[in-house]
Amino acid sequence: MTCYDGAMMTPLADELALIVARLRLTGVETTTVEVKSAVGKLPKSMPETLSAFANGSGGVVVLGLDERIGFLPAKGFHAAPIRDALAGVCADRMQPPLRLDIQVVGFESAQLVVARIDPLPPMHRPCFIKERGMYAGSFIRTGDGDRKLSQYEIERLVDEHGQPRWDEEIVEDAAITDLDAALLEPLVARQRTLRPNLFSSGTSEIILQGLRVVKPDAAGVLRPTLAGLLAVGAYPQHFFPRLNVTFASFPGESKAEVIGDGERLLDSVSFVGPIPAMIRDATSAVVRNARMAGRMDGVFRREIPEYPLVAVREAITNALMHRDYSPLARGTQVQVNLFIDRLEVLSPGGLFGTVTLAKLGSPGLSSARNQRLSTLLEEVPHPDGGMVAENRGSGYLLMQSALAKQHRPALIAEDDISFFSLTFPGRTLSSTTPAEPAILSVAEAVARSGLISAAQVAEETGLSRSAVSNQLRTLIAQGLVMQTRPTRSKLQQYRWIGDRADEA
Repeated sequence: MTCYDGAMMTPLADELALIVARLRLTGVETTTVEVKSAVGKLPKSMPETLSAFANGSGGVVVLGLDERIGFLPAKGFHAAPIRDALAGVCADRMQPPLRLDIQVVGFESAQLVVARIDPLPPMHRPCFIKERGMYAGSFIRTGDGDRKLSQYEIERLVDEHGQPRWDEEIVEDAAITDLDAALLEPLVARQRTLRPNLFSSGTSEIILQGLRVVKPDAAGVLRPTLAGLLAVGAYPQHFFPRLNVTFASFPGESKAEVIGDGERLLDSVSFVGPIPAMIRDATSAVVRNARMAGRMDGVFRREIPEYPLVAVREAITNALMHRDYSPLARGTQVQVNLFIDRLEVLSPGGLFGTVTLAKLGSPGLSSARNQRLSTLLEEVPHPDGGMVAENRGSGYLLMQSALAKQHRPALIAEDDISFFSLTFPGRTLSSTTPAEPAILSVAEAVARSGLISAAQVAEETGLSRSAVSNQLRTLIAQGLVMQTRPTRSKLQQYRWIGDRADEA
């Protein structure tokens, strides 16, 4: 290595040249780079930046550049005292203390201080400013700035220090009678068959206690656990109204776009019941509302869902199984949102444990936030056959494989402390294709029938009456469908005129 006025020329110097080149090109900092002139003293905001990088994906701090003059070396900057001040903040003001790679680097005939902050392991987060305390002194990087973490986000980071047990909590107001006998009977029978040494002669209550479906409360009364209620309860939303799944179909690429008479939603449904039922119903809603793709099977054209059924079901299953069930998150539902260009599945709480975005899809890698619920769902039969979940770390690979078989784009995963999302990219439509995902099935139903009522369209397509009415209004406005009776007639029927419109 060579030196310039005491500044070390290291591999970090090469990285610094690339960083500064990008900064000068774009004119702004990024989520992983913070630049300060630091002339005379360390910036007051530096502890916040250190906390933000340590709690997120890490980053690089460059001191001695002035962004006001195009990221050129700052006049009057002295590297050595700033380096020592930065090291002091890391050791004395941060909890846990940060041990950074801090270097004085020669750059354009000047000296800069460059520090790399690696993300802390989950069990050591949050990193916070000591004098402010954990709840006021913890930050995260957003854009080119630092944002204070919310109480919810901090508690999720603290959960990572051990195995959360929210799913094993007793639901004090619930009783065994709140469990669904139709789900309990095959669950108990399966345990007696698979584990005869443990359960062959045990009562149903003993088996359910062994699975932690129920636990005795302080008075010795057996009551369902949260996991038991979610997996085999008759109506868990009686106790937790927002532990459900919402489905919404939007006409455009964002939630703000509207159609027809200002309608913002093509379809909107809330699904309740135990997890097996919500998975079935939410998956069916996607299939009903999404476009169909055509594939030739011999001489016949076979229609297949735009989004592979097995992949959609797996995404919704994972969202319900691995979401955050802590008290602060019980007011937030799993969302399934269908747009013209994509399908999104969002769940409260980010990835847990050893699973990261970089490791998603690694064979066998699995880290269960809700280990009791996950284990239980492996034993509960799915209404369509098989078990609700495998929990073998293969779900992401299964989804990617299903998409690849249909020559579809790969999944897009996004992870944040407070949420996790999976996005299925959709097909690109031509400008002459009706834009709304559900409108194609309505148009096809009208075109096939000659004459058809809204109720018949709803029955044929599986869409709700309100969704069908929205689609019919849009098709009428586009000149593709006509009413055959006065607007408010109870005998209203619809006729396809799209071919005539095209000829005109």
